[in-house]
Amino acid sequence: MFPDALTEGYRAFLSDRFPSERQRYAQLAKTQEPDTLVIGCCDSRVAPEAIFDVGPGELFVVRNVANIVPVYETGGDYHGTSAAIEFAVLSLEVKHIVVLGHAGCGGIKAYANKAKALSPGNFIGKWVSLVAPAEAKAGDSTAEDYLTRLEHAMVSQSMENLATFPFIRERVEAGTLQIHGAHFGVATGALLVRDPTTGDFAPIVDRAGQPLRPSALIGCA
Repeated sequence: MFPDALTEGYRAFLSDRFPSERQRYAQLAKTQEPDTLVIGCCDSRVAPEAIFDVGPGELFVVRNVANIVPVYETGGDYHGTSAAIEFAVLSLEVKHIVVLGHAGCGGIKAYANKAKALSPGNFIGKWVSLVAPAEAKAGDSTAEDYLTRLEHAMVSQSMENLATFPFIRERVEAGTLQIHGAHFGVATGALLVRDPTTGDFAPIVDRAGQPLRPSALIGCA
């Protein structure tokens, strides 16, 4: 049986949101023109559309365990994240890519704690092994804030990996595409943005919503 919560949610959508945005959905049925690709974690608590308060069609979103971008390569068989990146950049021609990490990331924790496989396939373990290059950037693994620093480091690593895609590198060098990093605090609601010069993560606005670093989103990796 289809989940009751989803059925009720859809009923609310039909009676409220859809009628008020019918024209928008009619346009979206013909085309989508988002300016921004968000690469986030599939964690249920970290929904980019909610964090950035946007409607349908405003973001192109790809989510996976630990917001990992693999390095560019043409071997293998299946490249879900790379396929989404390819479509967003080459077909939709997005102007921004945001790698969005978050506090309490289970994928990062699984890598750091060398978690046991959940199934014979060990799909999670194999995937989060891609966190390894970020480990050196996170510093002392015994430090109290190590997991947070590893989350930040993985955002930075994914940004570096994006630059290995030739079509991304070309557009960044031409000034038509910018790459950004951010980290969301689930409990606090704080959004930290990566400074393109220092690599540090700091708030973009204060708790009242006032800008702290208006230029922080201008630079790229």
